[in-house]
Amino acid sequence: MRYAIFGDIHANWEALQTVMGDSQEQDCTHYVCLGDIVGYNADPGPCLDYVREMNCPVVKGNHDEEATQERDLGELNPLAESALIWTRQNLSEDQKQWLRELKLVRQVKDFTIVHATLDSPGSWAYVSNRFDAMASFSYQFTQLCFYGHTHTPRIYEKDDTVRCLRETEAQIRRGSKYFINVGSVGQPRDGDWRASYAIYDVEKQTITIRRLEYDLRTAQQKIRDVGLPPVLAERLALGR
Repeated sequence: MRYAIFGDIHANWEALQTVMGDSQEQDCTHYVCLGDIVGYNADPGPCLDYVREMNCPVVKGNHDEEATQERDLGELNPLAESALIWTRQNLSEDQKQWLRELKLVRQVKDFTIVHATLDSPGSWAYVSNRFDAMASFSYQFTQLCFYGHTHTPRIYEKDDTVRCLRETEAQIRRGSKYFINVGSVGQPRDGDWRASYAIYDVEKQTITIRRLEYDLRTAQQKIRDVGLPPVLAERLALGR
């Protein structure tokens, strides 16, 4: 059993299709989505419909939440605000209702999934270092938990202490817990523009982070064509 675990698609159709194609080549048998299907990029509807049709476990991200609301977006940065206003206008009520019904935290087989943190999942706080991870470990009742939100792949391991592993592949050790950020499919922010996702091999007990080049130019041109801020297209190439 091999799980492809992905999130932060952010309406990037080209990146999503590349990840899905690679996951099939890697013999993945099951799929899990960590939220933020929409926002920033130009294909919120197609990406949402694709994930919905997969009928796989999905948790809600903050952009998924905001895309379904009528409230003011003034607390967000101007780029996120512009993209979400446009996204709200380009999702059907049925699509919005599907997003509204997503849970914040789920258990899938023997692991947990969440978009942001386990200690306060609806506050959308960031886990950017081992000290942030400690709070979520306190609420983690499975050996593994996968999360997103920061758009940066990270593997945190906890035994008698908490540390961030630098490797892109980890062997799961008995007695340790793991809090794993799978990176972003559609808008990485670690200086590497390539799409990111993780494979959890249940039999081998390994976690592997994969990075993939995709049709960046097409994704960028779509952003420009629909009238979203051009900087959203430019930042895709920077991985920021």
